[in-house]
Amino acid sequence: MDFMDRVLLRKRAVIETVNDILKNVCYIDHTRHRTIDNFIANLVSGLIVYSFLLKKPSIEMINMLPNVGTD
Repeated sequence: MDFMDRVLLRKRAVIETVNDILKNVCYIDHTRHRTIDNFIANLVSGLIVYSFLLKKPSIEMINMLPNVGTD
């Protein structure tokens, strides 16, 4: 398994939190859209709302990278 895959697997809770926020706060969920335009409008509007949220979960990737070439 790749190193970054192992790191992200340990951070699954943060990833699930982002998915939960997108579904329940920004209302991005699977509904029956009658046209592709309605689907895209719903998706884009939810992502715009997410971008304006003040507190977003994040992962500090700098501390997780291996120390390569530091002598």
